[in-house]
Parts: sequence; C-alpha cells; structure tokens
Amino acid sequence: MSKGIFAEFLFALLMIVFLNKSIYSQVTTPQSVRIMFYNVENFFDIYDDSLTDDNDFLPNGLMRWNSERYNRKTNSLYKTIVAAGEWEPPAIIAFCEIENRKVLEDLIYRTYLSKFNYSIIHEESPDRRGIDVCLIYRKNIVDVLSYKYFIPKEISRKEFNTRSVLYVKFLIGYDTLHLFANHWPSRRGGVLPGENFRLHIANMVREKADSILVINHTDARIIILGDFNATPDDEAIKVLTVSKDSSRAMINLSKMPDNKGLGTYRYMGTWEMIDQVIVSNKLLTCNYGLCTAPTMLRIFKPDFLLKKDPKYPGFIPFSTYRGYKYQGGFSDHLPVLLDLKFR
Repeated sequence: MSKGIFAEFLFALLMIVFLNKSIYSQVTTPQSVRIMFYNVENFFDIYDDSLTDDNDFLPNGLMRWNSERYNRKTNSLYKTIVAAGEWEPPAIIAFCEIENRKVLEDLIYRTYLSKFNYSIIHEESPDRRGIDVCLIYRKNIVDVLSYKYFIPKEISRKEFNTRSVLYVKFLIGYDTLHLFANHWPSRRGGVLPGENFRLHIANMVREKADSILVINHTDARIIILGDFNATPDDEAIKVLTVSKDSSRAMINLSKMPDNKGLGTYRYMGTWEMIDQVIVSNKLLTCNYGLCTAPTMLRIFKPDFLLKKDPKYPGFIPFSTYRGYKYQGGFSDHLPVLLDLKFR
C-alpha cells in the first residue's frame, strides 16, 4: 500500500472513530426516570364540541364549568405534577379524562411546566363524552420512537364508544420501553356491556404485549398502566398477568398495595386499587439497563390531594366535583408513580 493511500485510509478510520464518539457522547442516560399516571377527572375546556356530549361542562351547562374553574383546575394539575416529581416533574405522564389537545397545551405551555420541555401525544377517542387517553413526555429525557392507538378488532369502530388504548415505544438511554396506557369502561351504569368491552380490550393488550415479547425473545421492557375500572383480582386484569408461558409473565405491581387495603379511588368508604401498573419480568430481573422493583411503585397521596370523607370515616380524594357540587379540588383519583433506574 502506498503512503498516500495509507494516509487516506488512516484519515478515514480516524474520522469514523471521531464521528462515532461524537454521536455516542450526545446520548445521555439519566440516572432515573419517573412515570406518572393520573385520571384527572373531567379536564374539559369551556367550549362546545359539536361531535361529543360535553354539554354538562359548558358555562351554561349542568356543572357551570367556566373559565375561572377551568384555570383553577389547570393550575391545580400542574402543581400536583411538580409536587409528584419533587420539583423535577416526571419524565412521562399518562392521563385519562382529557377532553382534547387544547387542555394539554394549556397545561404544559401556560403554567410553570413550560420550563420542562414537554411534548404531547394525543388523539381523539371514540368516547361519547370526548374524554381521551393521552401522554406528555420530556423531550430532553426520553425519545419517542413510535406510537399508535388501538381498539379491539372484534368490535367495529361504530360500536366502540369508549377510550382507545395508547401504545408508545420510547428510547430511554440505550434501552427501549414499551408502554400501554388504558382507560377501560366503568363497571357502574351497565356492568355487563362494560365487562365485555374490558375483556376484549384486555385480550387485545395482552396479544400485543405477547407479540413484543416474542419478537424480543421475552427480553422486552413493557409497562401496562391506566385506570382499569377493575381491581387486581378482576378476571379482565388476570388476562394481562396470567400466562401459560412463565417467560412471558406480566407482574402486577399494584397487587401489593391492594393487599394492604390501599387504593387510588374511594367508593362508599372503601379504597379501590383501580389505577394500576403492570410490568414485564425483564424490568424486575434485568442485571443491567433500565429496571424497577415492586417498592418503586407508590400512590401519590400528599395531604393537599385529600379531604375528610363527609359520609364515611377517613379521607377521600379532594375532587373537583362531588356529584354535581363544585368543590374546587384536584381529582377523584390519586395518581400513581413508578420509578425506573439504571443498573
């Protein structure tokens, strides 16, 4: 090899090393990542949407929902988020009972959250009232590789009048995280139709999680979270956790607080653990990379999110409304937080 060709080869090799070093030096791996799920109780704007049944939440509607109440709700939610992150807001926050993209924009651009570089994932759902499942994430901490909304293929779009399931594929550091955010139909006001829908949705989510595990040889990091309108012992929840193949087991981290009588929602004086977090085995057993532990899930319940239950002993979430009476609180659900760390 001539000296000229060798010099060109050496220069090219050095450039490859330099460029690779530059690329990898730009990738930062955070020490920990906090994920939050929050049912925010009817976060509507004050404008009429002709495509949905939002009439109760208008200035002249049943709830007398006006700009003053809306602004108070927005500020209350941002304060909750900041407090949940201990002044460093969570990297990923999944919501349910959000009316539209506008209320999310007001939350992250017109409050103190504007300092934290949040971006939005939102799509209108088939829900009759127009409440959606959505997500915000801090772009300087996590990257979104892809996302999609799903409904069960067994149910036609015309018949499916509840919330879609949001799937997001994240890159956190050098690890991929698959997240499914849910808001299943209520058990109240029609148990049988709601149960059928919940089972269809549960089977769909389980199939998609299994597909991810098969592709990744059971090595995938998966989180399934949301308001399931069901407790950990419900048959629809067991669809997500029980598997004939132990390598594809999904672990319900919410089972432990449920066994202790804790919960995120209080009904007739009893706490119910209906906002849950389920994870794949890889997140609990990995020797390196992104991981978590059962003790790293907690219900966020500072004093300001609670008030004395007027009917039963103990405390209840300080909600925006109690029935049709405006209270000016936060939500009728408590948020759940899950911390992820790197080994």
